[in-house]
Amino acid sequence: MKSAATGIFLLSLIFFSKNGYAQSNRADKLYSMSGIGFAMPVGESADFFKPKFSTTLGLNLALGNGGLFLYPQFSLHAYKFNQIDADTGYPYTLQEGRASTYLLNVALGYRKFVNKWAFYGYGGAGGGFILTPQAGVDTNNQKVTLNNKTNGTGIIEAGIGTEYSLGGVSLFLETSYMQGLSKIQNRTFSTVPITFGIKPNLSKLIRKR
Repeated sequence: MKSAATGIFLLSLIFFSKNGYAQSNRADKLYSMSGIGFAMPVGESADFFKPKFSTTLGLNLALGNGGLFLYPQFSLHAYKFNQIDADTGYPYTLQEGRASTYLLNVALGYRKFVNKWAFYGYGGAGGGFILTPQAGVDTNNQKVTLNNKTNGTGIIEAGIGTEYSLGGVSLFLETSYMQGLSKIQNRTFSTVPITFGIKPNLSKLIRKR
């Protein structure tokens, strides 16, 4: 699942870079983004999710000659999962499990430079899958079988961030609010990712058109 989702994301990056790069003469035409951090569940999600180490991949593609940019982002968030409601066919609730997200969001952002610093905000929508574990118990043979339930959902997301330029690469710190459009465990899914990482400037690696 993870390799397939990553492949789809990389194909989307190629599509966006080929179709959007020629629109801008900016020095920040194209950044790749790789971050680590935690996604903090909020609201009803905090009833069954707890934060674990997460990763995020993305791309910043300049639009026009102002500060606008396109921001496709792939979220590989992880949570500790304490099941509340048993799933159909699985009478036992699983505790201390691990849930994972495979969510693609495409946002529109605006970046403002102040010397070596940059500040930006963005908002967008997307969707994907949230995998939650299930425990099947065979009491006769004393066996436990773990499976994943695939929960499809749409998402909306809005966030802010800051960057510090080191020349060909920038360090960044970013946070956002992500709201699911479908429910997990019959409850609303919402989370606040906090991500730190690097954004290499790939503008010079692409041939000018």
